[in-house]
Amino acid sequence: MSDNRLVYSTDMGRINTEEAKPQAQAKLFKDGAIRIEKQTKGRKGKGVMLVVGIDPQEHDLKKLAKTLKSKMGQGGALKDNIIEVQGDDRNKLKLILESLNFKVKIAGG
Repeated sequence: MSDNRLVYSTDMGRINTEEAKPQAQAKLFKDGAIRIEKQTKGRKGKGVMLVVGIDPQEHDLKKLAKTLKSKMGQGGALKDNIIEVQGDDRNKLKLILESLNFKVKIAGG
């Protein structure tokens, strides 16, 4: 019972406790290059491209994900500092990232 946290008190009303949310660690590579990976696991055979290795302190990942999705003309998401773009046109994604001054490598088969 002692590890329960107080949420509401009749004396003060709602109690807001500021808890630090753990930041997801970004997967960075020693050569400084961004990797474009293809993944189909858990997606019923539908492939997505994963953009891995972008430092979230240097770049706004949300804005970059929106730019990539709009230029690719496809959907996607930002999960745990990894940008997911639907489809399998890695060469086009590589050209877009290189035009944004990123060093890019295509990883996997």
